[in-house]
Amino acid sequence: MKIAVLGGLGLQGRAAIADLVASDGVEEVVCVDTAPDGAARLGGLTDLARVRFVVPEGAIGTAIANALKGVDAVIDLLPQPLMREAVLAAIATRTPLVTTNYGKAIADLAPAAEAAGVSIMTECGLDPGIDLVLYARAARQFDSISSIDSYCGGIPEPKAMAKPLCYKVSWNFDMVLVSQNRDSVMIEDGKRVAVPAARQHNNPFIHEIDVAGLGKLEAFPNGDALHYVEMLAAAKGLRRSGRYTLRWPGWSAFWAPLKELGFLSEDHVAGTTVSPREFLGRLLGPQLQYGPGEKDLCVMRNVFSGLEGGRGKTVTSDLIIERDLTSGLFGMSLGVGYPASIVARMLARREIAKAGLLNPLLHVPDGRFFDELAMRGIKVAETVTWN
Repeated sequence: MKIAVLGGLGLQGRAAIADLVASDGVEEVVCVDTAPDGAARLGGLTDLARVRFVVPEGAIGTAIANALKGVDAVIDLLPQPLMREAVLAAIATRTPLVTTNYGKAIADLAPAAEAAGVSIMTECGLDPGIDLVLYARAARQFDSISSIDSYCGGIPEPKAMAKPLCYKVSWNFDMVLVSQNRDSVMIEDGKRVAVPAARQHNNPFIHEIDVAGLGKLEAFPNGDALHYVEMLAAAKGLRRSGRYTLRWPGWSAFWAPLKELGFLSEDHVAGTTVSPREFLGRLLGPQLQYGPGEKDLCVMRNVFSGLEGGRGKTVTSDLIIERDLTSGLFGMSLGVGYPASIVARMLARREIAKAGLLNPLLHVPDGRFFDELAMRGIKVAETVTWN
């Protein structure tokens, strides 16, 4: 197999490339990135003899399409605004693609992908991604599901916390701030409840959960729960659902007044070309970097409750991914790069061959997927309790 990685020199891209090179059956990895020093950035991380570096030139769509010639599958880890170009190139060259970005932005391309007979797997990283495959696995364990609570967040290990934020950057900090301007949708008492971005850090759904070995973490709404529930036949009578970001306690109390004062506004400050949100990214991002001996933790929990055989049942899936200090790869990078790598190989082998826009909840074989993650040291702990 030959597999291309778009944005291969980023945090997630380097994890995906290292995993692909270490995987059976992968003959060559094509690293597509605008940075010219690919060998230096990947040096010591993987076998460079099996990596071919491509620096795209000219129009981005044409450059991507040229890079995909002779490739069996492609992983899109480009910034979200470039996802459409990557998908259009994959459709034009009939190259199966996996992206970690949300599929809503390219929903209109579904007919073109189907007509081209090409598989486009969307939302296939950590969150969304691993959690969605867990949704599919849990659904088979119930006759009906009454509630789904989905939690995920990247946080520093306790010894790496720096007040007052107790946060450090393991991915794009601009996107962390952008996500705080995203509306959320909950389900409460069987009804759709909108949580506008302005109230993300000041609403009745904020709460804490206990995680073994870490203690209490704060959860606040940050996603569209209804979007995924609609894919689950067993959840037609769902009474409650929410998708939450996890942070160390105090996150919402810190951001609520700043948001109210406009510090996360996307509008340019008068007389400048910079928004308050962009300014905060540039100011805080450099101050929130991990040291070489500090770990990030990706903490995920999914809780499903419902009925099986007439009895009440709750299935709780827990997962923690931490930074590999030997390679330096962050837990967040592994949690995003590994799922993308695993599914890219499934697409290349045509183990997933349905044409159109796909989703991990519906189209990734969960048994094989979690076996592959376990082989990489990422194991989901599942507990079942009966009422």
